[in-house]
Amino acid sequence: MSRHVFEEQLDGLHRKLMSMGTLVEEAIHKSIKSLVERDVQLAEQVIAADPVINEMEQEIQSECFRLIALQQPVGSDLRRLGTMLKLVTDLERMGDHAVSIAKTTRRLMAEPYIKPLIDIPLMADHVKAMVRDCLNAYIARNKEAAEEIAARDDIVDKLFSTIFRDVIEVMTKNGSAISQGTHLLLVAQYLERIADHVTNICEWIIYMSTGKMTDLNK
Repeated sequence: MSRHVFEEQLDGLHRKLMSMGTLVEEAIHKSIKSLVERDVQLAEQVIAADPVINEMEQEIQSECFRLIALQQPVGSDLRRLGTMLKLVTDLERMGDHAVSIAKTTRRLMAEPYIKPLIDIPLMADHVKAMVRDCLNAYIARNKEAAEEIAARDDIVDKLFSTIFRDVIEVMTKNGSAISQGTHLLLVAQYLERIADHVTNICEWIIYMSTGKMTDLNK
């Protein structure tokens, strides 16, 4: 395989990965919007789109392994393929969390919310921005941007703590709120995990750029 052909195939993989990232961004946005607006049809769209994201993960992984086997890349080429393999795994799991949020919309559709949804949408806004920005940092191979994005996980963690405290307080005062409160806490946890996957991606962006693994979860 010539270098030119190899580069073309890498670029094709890159474009497919970015398309997958766009679908995951949309899934996160729609899942939270469905919860806030109690829009079950929107939630169903998120659930129905998940197999497409899963299929894209498998296609990208297969193509990455094929290129590794045929081209036996080294150095920056191998780091780029390794980063793609990691990214699609994290993106697929983000999509799974969006599906879980959408399923929560279905479960809670018939119930009035135990408290106004304020901090969950705010947390989601931060998480969505992290996802979008980490994909841009991947495109630019921007180490500094990756570090800055990962640092924002602290904001997400603080919002999770606020949501946890507030929901537990409602559940403590009102036993009938326990079931819904548990589901809302899970939504916040799904968002927190998405942010953790963003941090993982940021570590791999740094690796792709420098060849060094960095722990951004300290």
